[in-house]
Amino acid sequence: MRILIDARGRKYLAGSDDLHTDAGYIKKEEIKKSSSGDVLNTHLGKKYTVLDANINDCIDLMERRCSIILPKDMGIMAAYTGIGCGCRVLDAGTGAGASAIFLANLVGPEGMVYSYEIREDFAEIAKRNIEGFGFENVKVKCQDLTLNLAEKDLDLVFLDLPKPWMVVENAFSALKTGGFLATYTPFVDQVITLHHVLKRVGFSNIETLECLVRGIEVKNKGTRPKTRMTGHTGYLTFARKL
Repeated sequence: MRILIDARGRKYLAGSDDLHTDAGYIKKEEIKKSSSGDVLNTHLGKKYTVLDANINDCIDLMERRCSIILPKDMGIMAAYTGIGCGCRVLDAGTGAGASAIFLANLVGPEGMVYSYEIREDFAEIAKRNIEGFGFENVKVKCQDLTLNLAEKDLDLVFLDLPKPWMVVENAFSALKTGGFLATYTPFVDQVITLHHVLKRVGFSNIETLECLVRGIEVKNKGTRPKTRMTGHTGYLTFARKL
């Protein structure tokens, strides 16, 4: 998969049609014969660089009809659970497939991601996104995770659900010893209920945190934190089966 990116950092899929932007258009014949690293000009003389897309580019440009978890939270989740090549992961709910794609990239072709989504329309979008980006190590299931969880010996169960505590017992059974449960919840009331259930079921090393990202503005007149930041998006709760 290739993309075109302009001087402003805006990204566009290098598809099979002409590229039309506010800075002009590029003919599909030029795009087709281009290679990564080439610079193409629109008919107005604006430059676009051709690049091989990485995982963040894929997620930025994918089809979506719902919000997705931001990279700052997915990165913390991956760092705290140590997920890597060859791991087996369960992801719920799928949404547009952003977390499933992120996890599939981490576990690689030797690993596997099982992604559960209760809404059929979201599941279909996720399948298109996952297949469109060439991931073959993801299986999307359109079913209620509270009713059935077939997978066993998982390294990670990652839940982005309104009531994750309803899945905790099934998740405990599905995880291998040493495996992690990670949840993403927007509200602190969810965290409180979740902690009570995690302790009752028998999870260990229970911890909740949030990730706040503040950029630094570097100018000739001085360097200071930016006045705007990516603040609270959700709480990440981690627990381990020991």
